[in-house]
Amino acid sequence: MIPLVLALTATLVPAATPDTDATPADVYVVGISSGGYMADQLHMAHSSTFDGLGIFSAGPYHCARGNLTTAQLACMNDLQDNDPGALQQLARDRAAEGTIDPVDNLTTNPVWIYHGRNDSTVKQSVNDDLASFYTDFGANVSYRNDSPAGHAWVSPLGPNACETTAAPYINNCGDDPQSAMLTHLLGPITAPAPQLSGDLTTFDQNPHAPGGNAATISMGPTGYRYTPSTCTNGDCRLLVALHGCKQSATTIGTTFVENAYLNEYADTNNTVVLYPQATPSTDNPNGCWNWWGYGNDPNYDTHEGQQIQAIMSMVTA
Repeated sequence: MIPLVLALTATLVPAATPDTDATPADVYVVGISSGGYMADQLHMAHSSTFDGLGIFSAGPYHCARGNLTTAQLACMNDLQDNDPGALQQLARDRAAEGTIDPVDNLTTNPVWIYHGRNDSTVKQSVNDDLASFYTDFGANVSYRNDSPAGHAWVSPLGPNACETTAAPYINNCGDDPQSAMLTHLLGPITAPAPQLSGDLTTFDQNPHAPGGNAATISMGPTGYRYTPSTCTNGDCRLLVALHGCKQSATTIGTTFVENAYLNEYADTNNTVVLYPQATPSTDNPNGCWNWWGYGNDPNYDTHEGQQIQAIMSMVTA
């Protein structure tokens, strides 16, 4: 088992380019494990911006309650009750205070969730709570929990066997979850490109971080972006894709960026894919996204969350 907060893509060296993409018409966010939790936090904090959410194996908003022990017992295991009703009320209270966007935005919002039967890192009950959390807010939830997958992002390009839970946490289960996820989020989509025609480029994450130093909030100096040839001068959707622990570029380069099977769909569906990068630090040795409140960031899952601010700066750049 790979603990989510202690463990959980690198061949290409892209050329750097300036941040000059057109403003996207629609914005979506997806993620795996700690990236799934961060995707959920972004979606809840900025539901006026994000039009849909896709998650591989994570739990409900504010599940960790700012506490590492709770993160391990309630948000990875079933040794502590998540109490989705209490988390829903907290979200309503925060929305009333203005620290997250109005929860009314969640009504009919598409939410796609995937959990594998062999995933013992984040128990199915935790994913069940995530599905219940969004269903009770009136979101349009699609929840798949019949796959034999281990704890991983599942992709036709995954180097690992389906049941595996091991680096680089990208598994091939002989199917194409990205098709189901993107269809649920975007509506009818075009088949993926057999050969990519766009560009994978790098950008500097430092200017987007509060204080101008990404390392101080456990983010890497470099992020990645895939831009289809059809999106260089026109409006396109934006999809933010968030890796899990031990999947950052610092640890395994661009394996996740290249094998998530998102660029292939982006190429044929007018979508730019943004791949922000966390990085290991003293408080975060395995390069997880901040979903339990590490470092000096008590407001980690609100508008004021430091990593949330950095990613939103990238989205609006």
